[in-house]
Amino acid sequence: MLRALEQAGGAVDDCADVAPWALSDDELLASLDATHAVAQRLATVQLGLVRELDARGLAVARGASSTAVWLRERLRLSGRSARQLVELAAAIDAAPSAVRDAMRTGAITVEQGRVLAETIAALPAEAGPEVADKATQLLVAWADRFDPAILRRLGERVLTHVAPDLADQAELAALERAADRAEARRHVTLSDQQDGQVRLSGSLDTETASLLREAIGPLCAPAGAHDDRSPGQRRADALGEICRLALRTGHLPDSGGDRPQLVVTVSLDALVNGVRAGALETGAHLTPGAVRRLACDAAVLPAVLGGNSQVLDVGRQRRLFTGPLRRALVLRDGGCAFPGCDRPSRWCDGHHVQHWADGGATALGNAVLLCGHHHRLLHQGDWTVRIAGDGQADFLPPSWLDPLRTPRRNLYHRRC
Repeated sequence: MLRALEQAGGAVDDCADVAPWALSDDELLASLDATHAVAQRLATVQLGLVRELDARGLAVARGASSTAVWLRERLRLSGRSARQLVELAAAIDAAPSAVRDAMRTGAITVEQGRVLAETIAALPAEAGPEVADKATQLLVAWADRFDPAILRRLGERVLTHVAPDLADQAELAALERAADRAEARRHVTLSDQQDGQVRLSGSLDTETASLLREAIGPLCAPAGAHDDRSPGQRRADALGEICRLALRTGHLPDSGGDRPQLVVTVSLDALVNGVRAGALETGAHLTPGAVRRLACDAAVLPAVLGGNSQVLDVGRQRRLFTGPLRRALVLRDGGCAFPGCDRPSRWCDGHHVQHWADGGATALGNAVLLCGHHHRLLHQGDWTVRIAGDGQADFLPPSWLDPLRTPRRNLYHRRC
């Protein structure tokens, strides 16, 4: 084998000496196909060697704690890649010979081989060898047309084609196993980062994930023509909106004797002049702009401090648009008042046109309903809002968008 591999290495050298730009279009495409096929066949040979080395315990005999650790050092792989190589070698070794033969001839790729091996291994024991052989033949035939992702989905239904009498029972059993695994592994983790971010990671079962998709789905659509957020940013903002909505309902269980509420601590000077950060109960800090924006939110309790940390105010009720005042605001604006936005009123906060920290009154004539995205946009300062003589909100675009700054209104919620 070593001599054959040395000859293969020489052939690779010959290929590397050929400049790709000198190839015709047909030669370039054919060479790409041939290179991929040879690479997959060589990878299959490597998997066989790794499996034999692991079976012999050669790495452990040479002082390594495992085959993966030994491969990591010898082949200069990452630990994850080394573990995956050992696991894949074992899976392919346990697969039917038809799968290994197809990989050796280049009929299927290594990724497809993994899918086939895992699919066959997952067949119920009652299916028997004959059904497994039929499933293998069908999957190998499908591999000629489908990529690994589609092939895996087809594999989940392969019994429907080769053993219909077992398909429903096997599918239900597989679904229950998957649900049990998902429930056991469910978790959500919030990890503080060094760059002012918090990493959200986790795993949800299908039912919970469906609830989350349904909840954030209506909030993930672009909020008008001026929304340049990426889909990922819109999903992140939507999750925040759902949390604000939950806090506003007042139906969450008490936490330490109080209803859950975000508390932002800030000095009076910092709030009025916007020159210093605010602090959360967790110790995390917020920018001055974020503090002023959150001060509009009924789900957030501002704790305003004077000199020597004297508490001047902990959520003055007059700053909040609640009760009859909020109902009047909802009747007037109907939803987010920003031009072109279709967000309903229940997803909106009351915003002081003249900020309450600057002496602005909590009154209908100084208020406008804004969704989370447009609330942030307005606090960034490019757009401004004013209440016109007819009591409706006019939004003035930034000069870079409209040099004349022509006032605009939201006509989406207008009642005829």
